[in-house]
This record gives sequence, C-alpha cells and structure tokens, in this order.
Amino acid sequence: MTASATPAITTRGLVKRYGSRTALHGIDLDIARGNVFGVIGPNGAGKTTTMRLLLDIIRPSGGELRVLGESPRSGGAALRQRIGYLPGELHLATRARGRDFLAHYAEISGPVRLGVVDSLAERLGLELGRPVRSLSKGNKQKLGLVQAFMHEPELLVLDEPTSGLDPLVQQEFLTMLREAKERGQTVFLSSHVLSEIQQAADEVAVLRAGRIVQVSTVAQLRESAVRRVRVVVPEPSAALVADTLERLPGITGVRRVADRPRAAAFEAQLDAHVDTFVKAVGRHELIDLTIEEPELEQAVLGLYNGAGGER
Repeated sequence: MTASATPAITTRGLVKRYGSRTALHGIDLDIARGNVFGVIGPNGAGKTTTMRLLLDIIRPSGGELRVLGESPRSGGAALRQRIGYLPGELHLATRARGRDFLAHYAEISGPVRLGVVDSLAERLGLELGRPVRSLSKGNKQKLGLVQAFMHEPELLVLDEPTSGLDPLVQQEFLTMLREAKERGQTVFLSSHVLSEIQQAADEVAVLRAGRIVQVSTVAQLRESAVRRVRVVVPEPSAALVADTLERLPGITGVRRVADRPRAAAFEAQLDAHVDTFVKAVGRHELIDLTIEEPELEQAVLGLYNGAGGER
C-alpha cells in the first residue's frame, strides 16, 4: 500500500484507562487522507483523550493506532512535525510577543513558507506585536490556530478550535479548513458547535461515554433525524387523514392544530419513512404539506441520549 493510500489515522480496539476508570472502550477508526473528520460528543465522551493518544501525549492501555502510517510512540519528533495540533485547553502565559512565539514553534515544527504567518494572522485579525500573555482568550485561540496551520502539515488535529472566536472569525476558520482539504491535508476535528461540523466535515463519529455510537457522513446523520411534518386538508377529509397518519410507520405524536376555516391541520414527527409518508397522504386532497429539513443537532441529541445503537 502506498503512503497516499494509507489511512491518515487508524485505530483498532483503542483503550485508555486512568486507574479504575476507563475513558475509551475499544475505539475503531479509519480516517482517509484528505478528509475532514469530525468527532462530536458531550463532555467526558473521550474526544480529547483520543486526540492526545494520537499525538503520543498519553499512551494507550490497549489496542493499536497508526498516524500517517506510523506508530505515534516510535514516530517521535519527525512524525509530530507532520502534524499541526491545537489543544482544547490552550494555556499561553509567555512574555514573548506573538511573532517571536510563532518563530520559536517554527523551529520545532519545521519550515514555514515566507509570508504564511502574516497571511494567517491577517485573515484571523490577530496582532502579532503584542505580548502573548496580554492577549484575550479569543486572540490566544487565533495564535494557536496560526501555530497549527502555519507549516501546512499533512494532518491537523484540532480540539474545539473555534472556542472563544467570534462568528466572523469562525467563518474564516471554516474557509481555512476547506482550503486545507483542497491541498490534500487531513483534518481531525472535535467540536461542540454542531453547525460547524455540519459545514466542515466529510464524516462524523459520535462518541458517548468512551464508545463510538455511530460513524457516518453528515448527510446520513441528518437523514436519521426525526422531521417535523404538517398536513393541511379540507375539513371533510379530517377523519380519514387522521386515521392514515395514526396507522403509518414512522409517524409519532400526531395532533390536530388550529388552522384556516373549513380546513384541518395535523402535525407529527416523522423518521426516515419519507417516501411512504408522501405516498400515503398524497391519496387525499391536500391544501398544504410541509416537511422540515432535519438538523444535525436533532440526530446527534438522539444519539447522545441513547437512541442509536453502539458501533
């Protein structure tokens, strides 16, 4: 298998224990090169632990992992130079100015093309001449992003990268992710901002209590969400339509709501049986039909709460 065909990240049965507490229960992942892969889950799900294992900041209690075709443990500094990392808790207290701070990291991470640091700082609205310790949380986060991106690494590992950033800078960050993907870089991203994952990621893993609940594309995850539907029919058809809705698979919470005169309106929740639903209600005379597009948040919350099967 060539280097380009080797997955950027592979884990098999990855386990991490802290004394008697197990933080990860046998994680299996395959992340293709050139993809943006999102990991989402509540606090304590295991997102940060997984990332620290990939960087050899901590070591696994069991299982196997490969990063860019190598073991993080044996890959050493040479492997880490191929990775850009932004930790979830960024503590920067140095008196050095931002530009000097980045110059120091450039000596560690490897060559940085001329002009890249200034370009990234300008895009993010970061002033490089100020002492790092005087920067706000948002500006420290920007500095961390520049540090991760500046040497154009093969793999970006970003733990809650938009924490503390204002909405305009968040949008610029998403543009940076798209550009990184176009260059062939791989991104492993964790976030609590579901809209961010929805816009950026090719694939998503949902973690809960140290286990993978589901891995799918964003589109597949959204398709698994419950939709809200609304059907408006002439009053004479109300009883028949109500009976149709009550009998349909995948329909729950059917209720009649107030609507225009001489019409009956029904609202309900619908799972993935969209085709069956449309064909069934289409046999009746319709005044209006609304099917809301499912949001990623609805699907994910269902998985957080145990509605999905564990993988």
